[in-house]
Amino acid sequence: MNIVLWIIAGFLATGFLFAGTTKLLFTREKLASSPGGGWAMQFSPRFIKTLGVLEILGAVGLILPAALDIAPILVPLAAVGLAIVMIGGSVVVYRRHDYRTVAVNTTYMALALFVAFGRA
Repeated sequence: MNIVLWIIAGFLATGFLFAGTTKLLFTREKLASSPGGGWAMQFSPRFIKTLGVLEILGAVGLILPAALDIAPILVPLAAVGLAIVMIGGSVVVYRRHDYRTVAVNTTYMALALFVAFGRA
């Protein structure tokens, strides 16, 4: 079970690290022009940058505390935080009728909750 949790946490960390970095490096207009990125025009650039920072911190929180065995309680907390982000993301894209992205967000949320309960 531990190996499965590491694989899923690594997958999630990679995805959130990429998503967070993208939100930090690209402008709101560039994000909005990408496929599935129309949601970005509904939010301020500051909110998008903050979301990017939170996603990067969550990605780090999924891996480092358990890998270094320093405050491993942070892993389930990071996973729950990322699941909450995915709930918010699902609501936003559902309102835009982007059901494929809702499915992706829901999958990420379920995997994050799996890690949260597995590491708790």
